[in-house]
Amino acid sequence: MSEHDRIFPGIALMLGFCVIAPLIDVASKLAAQSVPVGTVTLGRFVVQAALMAPIVLAMRLRWRISGTAARLLVARAAVSILATYCFVAAVQVMPIADALAIAFVEPFVILLIGRFVMGEEVGPRRLGASVVGFIGALFVIQPSFITFGPVALFPLGTAVCFALYMLLTRALSRHMHPVTMQLHTALVAAVLCVPLLALGTAAGLKEVSFALPQGIFWLWVFCVGLAATISHMSMTYALKLAPSSTLAPLHYFEMLTATLFGYVFFDDFPNLLTWIGVAIITGSGLYIIHRERVTAAQARKVRLANAASAVGSVPGR
Repeated sequence: MSEHDRIFPGIALMLGFCVIAPLIDVASKLAAQSVPVGTVTLGRFVVQAALMAPIVLAMRLRWRISGTAARLLVARAAVSILATYCFVAAVQVMPIADALAIAFVEPFVILLIGRFVMGEEVGPRRLGASVVGFIGALFVIQPSFITFGPVALFPLGTAVCFALYMLLTRALSRHMHPVTMQLHTALVAAVLCVPLLALGTAAGLKEVSFALPQGIFWLWVFCVGLAATISHMSMTYALKLAPSSTLAPLHYFEMLTATLFGYVFFDDFPNLLTWIGVAIITGSGLYIIHRERVTAAQARKVRLANAASAVGSVPGR
């Protein structure tokens, strides 16, 4: 299979992710009308683990993991729980498109963590684009905060947690297969959720408690896990087939599908300030992707020049 033959299926899978991923939010919003947010979060991971287990068995992948991988898995599962909880709590009352627009500052958070925590080289242009992206998020947060209160800040929690999730995924990918990683993360997250929900139930914290869904709400909780499994597998295999630099701009297509589903299912449509914020966030994100490409191309030229210089310095050449 040629490189072009691999890139186009990768693009198709990424677009599939952008269509399916907002259905996680639709199902979450429907489920959270009757089921505590903590229970919806637990349900997502239980369903995801149940669906992933036969896939891992069919692919005959290894289940055993190293100690390093186990520690990274626990951290990945913990931030995945927090990211899921924050977003479900947000879409319980907020329009899906508004919550997603705020959560889309996640690439800027990754950049800032890389610069100030991990000491990575990040140029002033990309840092400036991150600041502009956060300003765009404020266009969405400000009217949402007036309408919904502090819950409008929950998507920012999702953005921070998902940024950590992506960084942990990058580290964990060196230790295990991505499909096994999805299964083990779901299993660990489900195990971590149980004592948290037990404590929340005992303390009388309504949204951090366990309650069995009733009637149609069983279906909505199941659909949260189903959509999460399919969408994340789509993204996993998209990244195996096509470079992230090609796929990253396509991720913003999710904003359009989220807006469409929000309007179809809940009659929600973003206001003018939200659209301005979305435009600023998207523009800043695409600029950062462009700068990442330029930086990668420059680094490649330097490596090639160094390699050519090394060859030219060999005696007899």
